[in-house]
Amino acid sequence: MGTTATFTIGELARRTGLPVKTIRFYSDEGLLPPTDRTDAGYRLYDAAAMARLELVRTLRELGLGLADVSAALTQSATVGELATRHVEALDEQIRRLRLRRAVLRAVAKRDSELEEVNLMNRLASMSDEERKRLVDEFWDEMVSGLEIDRQFYERMRAGKPELPDDPSPEQLEAWIEFAELVQDPEFRALIRGMSETQARQIREGEFQQPAEAWRENWDAWVTRATSALSAGEAPTSEVGQTLAADIAATSARPDQDPSSPEFRRELADRFATSGDARAERYWLLLGIINGWPPFPTTRPAVGFMIDALRG
Repeated sequence: MGTTATFTIGELARRTGLPVKTIRFYSDEGLLPPTDRTDAGYRLYDAAAMARLELVRTLRELGLGLADVSAALTQSATVGELATRHVEALDEQIRRLRLRRAVLRAVAKRDSELEEVNLMNRLASMSDEERKRLVDEFWDEMVSGLEIDRQFYERMRAGKPELPDDPSPEQLEAWIEFAELVQDPEFRALIRGMSETQARQIREGEFQQPAEAWRENWDAWVTRATSALSAGEAPTSEVGQTLAADIAATSARPDQDPSSPEFRRELADRFATSGDARAERYWLLLGIINGWPPFPTTRPAVGFMIDALRG
């Protein structure tokens, strides 16, 4: 009966291509116990140990830590279970690498300073839940302690940023700008002021009529104003003033005179506040982040209506 062939660490290294230092480390860690020892105490390994070493190498190349490799070898966890856990970890690592790549693309495009790069990296590394929580916290503060139109604000906060795993530079830049916008004190003061105005109007019974009128007629008014602009009409033209008269008549309560210059100026001021460019930018950026179909700005049309109302 022949003896089983054994190999020293040096011979094992030559046969597997692994460094002696690495094999000795695995052996010291208990991942590759020696099959036998020479009279001088040198470790010897058989063919089964060589196969075990190949498995250790494969698992390590897949990125498994020493604890997971040990669990697989002792069968306290199956290779399949470990592979599943590792796939999940790799997916998260790939997601973060893609975000980092997108950050670097944005940095190269914007020629950003170091401080901005750090901010961009922090924002890009946020999870979907963290991004959504940022929006929820923003709207919570905007309406805290106020009696407002809940249905209106539920629609406002329903849009959440959902950055894809492999965002384009444009999407990443939009997210960074969006995150900066909702944290900007001036923008927060603007939206909070709009919420306080709405709460006051509801309290004084001045909200319902114009709010409903605007919801029902806004798209039609924007279309008419856009057509007027395209045709080269001035806000003071007959077309502009007819539009202003229709807006005023539809928005006025029974106790208000829609032809009153004072009423129309007040209405124009409300248009100007609710149509602030930064408020529109909020939705434009959200659309880019989420890959929504692009929608044109209404700023020129709103400006035309404001000027028409002011006559």
